[in-house]
Amino acid sequence: MQFRGECALVFRVISVCKKDTYRGWAWITGYVLDQAGLAVEKREIFVMKSGLRPVASKPAAKAVQGRRV
Repeated sequence: MQFRGECALVFRVISVCKKDTYRGWAWITGYVLDQAGLAVEKREIFVMKSGLRPVASKPAAKAVQGRRV
């Protein structure tokens, strides 16, 4: 409920705590991403696994002689 609606965030997971928690819940560490996909804040959050949604990722474009490829 805390990250629903206007409080929703895009989060890049870097680790999942292996310690036991309540069934279906987990502590995850990662970065909050801005609209450009850049990390703006490192956080550790307690989440209900069923509430997580994958975000389609797009590969980073490489600049070659002033062009994007």
